Amino acid sequence: MQTSHPYKRTINLADARLGTQAIFVTDDWFADVNRMLQPEPPVWKEGVFDDNGKWMDGWESRRKRFEGYDHAIIRLGVPGFIRGVDIDTSYFTGNYPPSASLEACFCAEGDPTAQTHWTPILPAVDLQGNSHHFHDTSHQDQPWTHLRFNIYPDGGVARLRVYGMPYRDWSDVADDEQIDLAAALNGGRALACSDEHYGTISNLINPGRGINMGDGWETARRRTPGYDWAILSLGHPGVVEKIIVDTLHFKGNYPDSCSIQAAYVKGGTESQIETQSLYWKELLPSQKLQMHQEHEFSVELKDLGPITHLRLNIFPDGGVSRLRVLGHVYRG
Repeated sequence: MQTSHPYKRTINLADARLGTQAIFVTDDWFADVNRMLQPEPPVWKEGVFDDNGKWMDGWESRRKRFEGYDHAIIRLGVPGFIRGVDIDTSYFTGNYPPSASLEACFCAEGDPTAQTHWTPILPAVDLQGNSHHFHDTSHQDQPWTHLRFNIYPDGGVARLRVYGMPYRDWSDVADDEQIDLAAALNGGRALACSDEHYGTISNLINPGRGINMGDGWETARRRTPGYDWAILSLGHPGVVEKIIVDTLHFKGNYPDSCSIQAAYVKGGTESQIETQSLYWKELLPSQKLQMHQEHEFSVELKDLGPITHLRLNIFPDGGVSRLRVLGHVYRG
């Protein structure tokens, strides 16, 4: 399981599964900079070497023999408001950077140039080996598209995680355009669930289909009465026209059935969303599910008008790979 972090109800904007990638690096001789953006926790491979030295799960530059420092420029897969970061030096013990900092910019089109202005969002902070370093950046109130991650002067970082909320300019979406209102790339967020023992709820709204059983939301086997559930916030209020529940890779552990409740939430805070969801109306009545396939529902949906949140209920437990909520935006 991945180490818990203090930035609840956010997503990792630096997740490679969202399309985030490093577009420039001064040096990654020992370990490819894009390993730092992988969603899985870093691993240690005892005795594994490649042509350049010990194989490390992260970004690692050479020992610097001249002035300066190393840095990487990262294009976020989705622009977003950054609330906090985790600089993870797991397994880097004698080769971690003594300090690091983070800058950001917003490019409406393309990538940064030599003329781009970079805004510091995390001043230089001290690092330790084999440790997580959480730092709050919630003082920033604007979205960013690119990051410049600086390490002083060189060394290795296992993972860079950038927690925040996606941003999308909804003025470029036509009123009659059908989009996935819950997708992470469209600003959707996973807020709460009953259990996520094997896979996190944020996987439900990631791009594409799941790559394996671990790339989905899966609960532990329920040994008490009841059922499991997950609550999602749409990227924009909308009217739902189609729901897709995908159980790809889940064969002996898919839910027997599912239903969906939904509401247009006004007022309150997200910490109260679990209690509020108990009284939401039914959007999708209970439907039987099958293993390892997409289930599309449209005529089965009830007309609730525009909604902002939904709750996926699975009976009694199990795994779902993706949940797609197709519809058009509501601007009322």
